[in-house]
Amino acid sequence: MSHPETIVVIGAGVIGLSTALLIQQHLNTAQSIIVVARDFPSDTSINYASPWAGAHYRPVPGTSPQTLQEASQAKRTYDYMKQVANEEPAAGIKFLKGIEHLEAPPPEYVDAQSVKNVYSHLDGFRFLSTEDFPDGVKWGVQYKTYVVNTPVYLAYMLRKFILKGGSVEKYVLTNVREAFTLAPNVKTVVNCSGVGFEDPKSFIIRGQTCLVRNPVSETITRQNTDGSWSFCIPRPLDGGTIIGGTKQPHNWDHTPSLDTRKTLLSIASKWFPFTAESDGQFDVIRDIVGRRPAREGGMRIEVEKLINGKYVVHAYGAGGRGWEISRGVSEDTVDLMLESGLLRAKAAL
Repeated sequence: MSHPETIVVIGAGVIGLSTALLIQQHLNTAQSIIVVARDFPSDTSINYASPWAGAHYRPVPGTSPQTLQEASQAKRTYDYMKQVANEEPAAGIKFLKGIEHLEAPPPEYVDAQSVKNVYSHLDGFRFLSTEDFPDGVKWGVQYKTYVVNTPVYLAYMLRKFILKGGSVEKYVLTNVREAFTLAPNVKTVVNCSGVGFEDPKSFIIRGQTCLVRNPVSETITRQNTDGSWSFCIPRPLDGGTIIGGTKQPHNWDHTPSLDTRKTLLSIASKWFPFTAESDGQFDVIRDIVGRRPAREGGMRIEVEKLINGKYVVHAYGAGGRGWEISRGVSEDTVDLMLESGLLRAKAAL
């Protein structure tokens, strides 16, 4: 007796769950889907980056193929997040004012076409005038963006996936091919594992942020003269405010640095509009260290055909932009699966 076909999705981060939900819409009656992961939304692990993310949308101008691909993915994610925010208030997404202040804008920020490529679709986008600039700022914009309460949105996606008939299994894979053994008749494995499996181009970027109880009404990103970046990101549904952050490639230190916290909070009290009663003091909930799963040259999104008619569909290596490009990546991944005949073309209602 032949078993129905099972599609295995590896990883329950924002890319894995977004992709699993979209695949679900294209399953035929003889297909089922299972998400297999080491960590799920109820878990906390330094290597499970999605719950730790600040998760706001800030465009990244540039003209490289990777930048332009991510810009397309980010635009589609922005549009999708608008839809979810309108339809599902409990999903943990909120749209509000986003501001950027740069003290030493790189060349791509002063190139009009480069900026237009990634900012023009944003609601309420405008350049700030020099009289709006705080001290030291040379370039500034504002627009309507979204912020996400990351644990809430991950749990929302997982709940939706299970209610629509998806299965989950907590399992630590050591090799991508092992996933073919986790259910009967697995033809396709979708690799949303973050760092991939033994990919020499993959690496981690250590990030440290600070979660505080102090409220703030907008998300602000500031580039400092030394090239470092600071930001404040309010989390919807009373999730506090993320103050960040650091970006340290290949740094495996799991211990939060108190000196880093002091620097982050010092900059935040100077530049970000926390309410007057804060008086420069912060009520710290926790220091956060996460490992962003990055990859040289950007994400790997491709179909790999194995022998025996089996396929691995790769979608990993988003680095620090997993939330911003999550829906676009899931669409590009599903499009590849449709082109390869791994899913049916007509979405299920």
